[in-house]
Amino acid sequence: MNPRFSFSKRAQQAALAVIAAAMLATGAAWRTAAAEGQPSPTPAATVSTPIAHAIAGGRDSYADVVDVVSPAVVTVRAQGRARVSPTQFPFSDDDFFGQFFGQSPRGSRGQRQAPRMPKQSALGSGVVVTSDGYILTNNHVVDGAEDVNVDFTDGRSMSAKIIGTDKPSDLALLKVNGSGFKAVAIGNSEAVKVGDVVLAVGNPLNVGQTVTMGIISAKGRSTGVGDGSYEDFLQTDAPINHGNSGGALVNMKGELVGINSQILSESGGNIGIGFAIPSNMAKHVMDDLRTNGKVTRAQLGVTVQGITADMASSLGLKQTGGAIVSSVAEGSAAERAGVKRGDVIVSFNGQTVRDTNSLRNRVADAGPGSTADVIVVRDGGEKHLSVKLDEASRDRSARRGDGEERSSDKSALGVSVAPDAKGLVVQDVDPDGRAADAGIRAGDVILEVNRQAVKSIDDLRTAIRKSGEKPTLLLVSRNGNDVYLTVKPSAQG
Repeated sequence: MNPRFSFSKRAQQAALAVIAAAMLATGAAWRTAAAEGQPSPTPAATVSTPIAHAIAGGRDSYADVVDVVSPAVVTVRAQGRARVSPTQFPFSDDDFFGQFFGQSPRGSRGQRQAPRMPKQSALGSGVVVTSDGYILTNNHVVDGAEDVNVDFTDGRSMSAKIIGTDKPSDLALLKVNGSGFKAVAIGNSEAVKVGDVVLAVGNPLNVGQTVTMGIISAKGRSTGVGDGSYEDFLQTDAPINHGNSGGALVNMKGELVGINSQILSESGGNIGIGFAIPSNMAKHVMDDLRTNGKVTRAQLGVTVQGITADMASSLGLKQTGGAIVSSVAEGSAAERAGVKRGDVIVSFNGQTVRDTNSLRNRVADAGPGSTADVIVVRDGGEKHLSVKLDEASRDRSARRGDGEERSSDKSALGVSVAPDAKGLVVQDVDPDGRAADAGIRAGDVILEVNRQAVKSIDDLRTAIRKSGEKPTLLLVSRNGNDVYLTVKPSAQG
């Protein structure tokens, strides 16, 4: 190879590159000049997906995603009056120190002054989801707040109005006055897959806006923390700490796929198990709060529980899955459609029911007044039922029984029972018996054994003997709720 030729060629190529760059810069300047004087278009209330590719230019960096998302993630500061508890110290710190400096904690007429009500403060994060200033955050961040302020990354601090809150989903919608806000595009959380890379953005522990990276660890999680009524969490190992609540979980297109809400930790700090409310649920709640100021959901009018392997075996199901109906509310949509206690709901509107959580969320999202196609397994066969859904109510009916005559049956399950108007009241449980292993407690009322009502100890013994080597399925009333429990056969227990 000729070194002079090689050097000359490289010099020519460099010169051409400089000329090309100059031409591009001139073209950009011409386009900018041509656009001057033209009226600016009115910004849309929502935004579209901002990043076409996961990482622009193939760089090993998430900076392009952060540049788009970070201006739309805010710090939420909420303040409200604390409630005085009878166990609180009866006077303030000023009164306490005043006694040591010879000052009376009483007023000028010798009367004790009422304790000053301290301000309670809450810190969290929020996500601007429209360019006209709507912000999603967690309900627990602003619950009971009198004043809410949001801090933007550009240094602005603005007062926010609470448009509405929804405790069952732990979501709240805020609004700040203005327009042209940087907003995050709302993505489709249903399209998220386990293993997808995500970023969590928020203000943990008030250190300032922080970005952490992880993956989607699981979908459809339910933690039962707080209200726990409607949960369908995305689980992530992206580090989340206190203060991240209400912040953004985004995919590599810069789309919002979740609102960070909870962590699972014995220490209170991040251990890699965090939960985010999926964006599809958040959008549904936001639209309802924005339009009606409240969230409307549908309900079937049943109490359901998950299917265990023992239940599946006892019921003769081909696989473990679905939700078994333990009670049907009188006059409910389910009763009108012919749903019966003991039915196993395996499909709702064409979607397989994995567990009670997925069923509850799908029913809620279907909308009051809509008609749903429900498939149940009853006595080994499938039945299609058409159900016109009611609007969800939080009222719950209670069922309680008072025991009268006491008898004992320690031979079959390891329990003492007494006849009751509804069944058999459990008076005592042998801690080493099969009933204790199944979770039966004193005070439970055994209503059915293997789908057959029991009214006497003989009924109970006979039904258990018929179970043979199969698990025994009990329907139990506990604290106003009907639940199914399975007792393993004695050979296994």
